[in-house]
Amino acid sequence: MDEQKTTKPTLNIGQLIKDELERQERSVSWFARKLYCDRSNVYKIFKRSTIDTELLIRISGILNHDFFSDYVSIVTDNMKQQAE
Repeated sequence: MDEQKTTKPTLNIGQLIKDELERQERSVSWFARKLYCDRSNVYKIFKRSTIDTELLIRISGILNHDFFSDYVSIVTDNMKQQAE
């Protein structure tokens, strides 16, 4: 009997956003100003595993990073795993 792979790679979008912000050497305060929100909201974003697409579009523009392509990579990897 073939065993199904039950573990799928996941994307922690909040951590990815935090990592990109740090890579760009930008501060949380700078990011909060760009998002027109409080720093506490930015820290909440960092803890999220999912995010609203409109917010992700705004964040992608602010950080000049296509976070949607990161999602596509995960979906593609999951599809390849299921095909095996």
